[in-house]
Amino acid sequence: MESKYLEPTNIIDSDHPEVRDYAHRIAGKCRDARGKAVKLFYAVRDDIWYDPYCPFYLPEHYRASNVLRAGRGYCVCKAALLCALARVFRIPSRVGFADVRNHLSTRQLMDFMGGTDLFVYHGYTDLFLDGKWVKATPAFNKELCEKHKVAPLEFDGREDALLQPYNREKRQFMEYVAYHRTYADIPVEMIVAAWKDAYGKDRVEGWIEALERTGGKSPKDFYREDVVKR
Repeated sequence: MESKYLEPTNIIDSDHPEVRDYAHRIAGKCRDARGKAVKLFYAVRDDIWYDPYCPFYLPEHYRASNVLRAGRGYCVCKAALLCALARVFRIPSRVGFADVRNHLSTRQLMDFMGGTDLFVYHGYTDLFLDGKWVKATPAFNKELCEKHKVAPLEFDGREDALLQPYNREKRQFMEYVAYHRTYADIPVEMIVAAWKDAYGKDRVEGWIEALERTGGKSPKDFYREDVVKR
């Protein structure tokens, strides 16, 4: 196994004391790698709330220790944290990306993104368990799933945990449009460039300017927004 999937980086700072302490508190008593990975998945899924309005344009916005401290982050932030926590226990891990279409977005978020429900470079964690790579998607905490009437995503460490295609009302929930590469670290510049291509350079730069003015805090509350039903 390549060492790049095991070692800390500036962003995936698995050597940070807070990251290490959290990992051992959550999964230190598990005897095997798969059990540890499962425990860590559920912790990141529910302890870190999904927030699509978090800052996204600098390496520190994805740094695992910062995400853990903030208790919020969007999918790539949460994938980076799970990756770091796994590396604490020497579980090979990397971050993968896919374009997804969210059929149960909010009206406000779709307006914010220019009317689209396509999320480019959605992030997930790839974990090497029992001799194979397994995808784990800790993006949506159980409170958000309840709002969207979708069952929280489960993970057993054996099979891929990908976002559900349908919610509990049999409405289409998530559609995977395209897969991209996996990375040992977070390719921040590439993500920002992909967003500019998808949503428009002026729009993305406007998001950055607004976050700069507010010190990285968005006035938007995703949990109060109106779910769009198709």
